[in-house]
Amino acid sequence: MMPLDLEAPIYVAGHRGLAGSAIVRRLQREGATRILTRDRKELDLRNQEATNAFFKTERPAYVFLAAAKVGGIYANSSYPADFIGDNLAIQTNVIHSAWQHGARKLLFLGSSCIYPRDCPQPIKEDYLLTGPLEATNEAYAIAKIAGLAMCQAYRRQHGFDAISAMPTNLYGPNDNFHPENSHVLPALIRRFVGAADHKTDNVTVWGSGKPLREFMHSDDMADAALFLMNNYSDVAPMNIGSNDEVSIASLAQIVASTAGFRGDIIWDASKPDGTPRKRLDSTRLLDLGWRPSIPLKEGIDEVVAWFRQHYP
Repeated sequence: MMPLDLEAPIYVAGHRGLAGSAIVRRLQREGATRILTRDRKELDLRNQEATNAFFKTERPAYVFLAAAKVGGIYANSSYPADFIGDNLAIQTNVIHSAWQHGARKLLFLGSSCIYPRDCPQPIKEDYLLTGPLEATNEAYAIAKIAGLAMCQAYRRQHGFDAISAMPTNLYGPNDNFHPENSHVLPALIRRFVGAADHKTDNVTVWGSGKPLREFMHSDDMADAALFLMNNYSDVAPMNIGSNDEVSIASLAQIVASTAGFRGDIIWDASKPDGTPRKRLDSTRLLDLGWRPSIPLKEGIDEVVAWFRQHYP
């Protein structure tokens, strides 16, 4: 297994998103000299012909597949056809074109939502496909499972060095802070910063606050992704977790305090909670020698400051 050649062309698909932008920052710090990026206007990865033409021309040696259509419970429940269709198209086009045009290695970023809703905790990689998925994000999860399976299939049939990593819930700069379509942590940041700045008396949050979630800063994920590209080559997916597990109620309190919100938090229990608990077992990755480095409170402080700067 050869380490990443930082002078070779490296394509980061989805470089403007939460995960992709963190990978670009990590590669830049490492000294990569030929990072390839294209935004959606330049290259629609759902378009097979355009994707193939890009790979044929640029010939990336390494591919970080971080491009995806993502969103929270509301978005996943409202647009399931978009989530399964767009993500299947992106994954299929990128993985096939990367293999077809001679990429040395590809890392596919999946999601912790691929695991069954009620599987044992913490979640081991072996629990995949052992039970029903969470209904609120089933379409997205099925697409991600298909991407993982495609990497395995291309490795077995073609010898293509495609690996898969399943990050826990991510947060960080360049997250999606849309008021309706974002994940829980950026949604909370937007609401509480707005409420604090406008001196609102209360903030309503979906659900009961009881579910437990694990969160990881995107810079930790990017560090793990680069570590895996250098140190891992196998058919099995690899969990990337932080062990920073917290209830949604406690998370809301942390974000409210960091944002300077002093009002009341109202829980709308008529809205869905999603999966009761979701914490990854990252033992296999930790045994290889990797460790996360950004505590949750420190990371939230940074992202709240970033949000205030970029969303005045």
